[in-house]
Amino acid sequence: MNAAFLVDREDNPAREVSHDPGAPVLDVRDMRVAYGATVVLDGISFSLRTGEHVAVIGPNGAGKSTLFKAIAGVEKPCAGQVRIGGHDPSGHICIAYIPQRSMIDWSFPVTVRDVVMMGRFGRMGWLRHASRADHARVDESLNLVGMTALADRRIYALSGGEQQRMFIARALAQEAELMLMDEVLAGCDAPSQRDIHAVLEKLRERNVTIMVSTHDMDEASSRYDRVLLLNREIIGFGSVEDVFKPALLRRAYGHHLHVLPSADGVMVLSDTCCGGGVEPE
Repeated sequence: MNAAFLVDREDNPAREVSHDPGAPVLDVRDMRVAYGATVVLDGISFSLRTGEHVAVIGPNGAGKSTLFKAIAGVEKPCAGQVRIGGHDPSGHICIAYIPQRSMIDWSFPVTVRDVVMMGRFGRMGWLRHASRADHARVDESLNLVGMTALADRRIYALSGGEQQRMFIARALAQEAELMLMDEVLAGCDAPSQRDIHAVLEKLRERNVTIMVSTHDMDEASSRYDRVLLLNREIIGFGSVEDVFKPALLRRAYGHHLHVLPSADGVMVLSDTCCGGGVEPE
């Protein structure tokens, strides 16, 4: 458990970096990430259009969390490059990384409002007091995700869905243009999932670019503009029709996947709980 993701990546606030006109909001080229001698990601190349929502799927250990950390600047690739609006990710305050809930120390003695206000630190600086405008941005972000009534609640008292909506509010307070959400729906009940999906649709209206890792193939196929199929390398990236093909899915999931014919094309049954990947949590 780690509380590090409750604060910014660096001790000093990041500077605001302008984007190059015409540059993709995210451009990854020939990226490799390794932990010691173990290569977790290799040859990763893709780019995202501003405002699109992309689902990242693949078995456990495929490198989904590592991909997000490398894009956010938390992990350093050993080869290749990541560009945000044409620049290195370090220094950007437009990227928000929402990690898996298991990565957070929920005993940390802060309220929902405290966490959302942390999204303002990159813009206001560590030694500045929050201004009226900062408080107004936090209030607006809490309201957008339906968390105003829970603003003063300690984070340990939140449900799974409330915890995720709190982090989305933090990203909104940060004024993030690119949000990386790692298993944002994991452990959430059906009403919480509906609430989060409603928030994601509001973010679509604001032209926020989103990547969400998920094990739910039905969600990936029905709610996102494109799908990135990953297993240490990119197996497929494109529309559902281009990616959800038996050959590509079997290549990614191996024996943990069963592809059955259906009236709509194929039905995919996956057993992702038994993956033997090496990606660290």
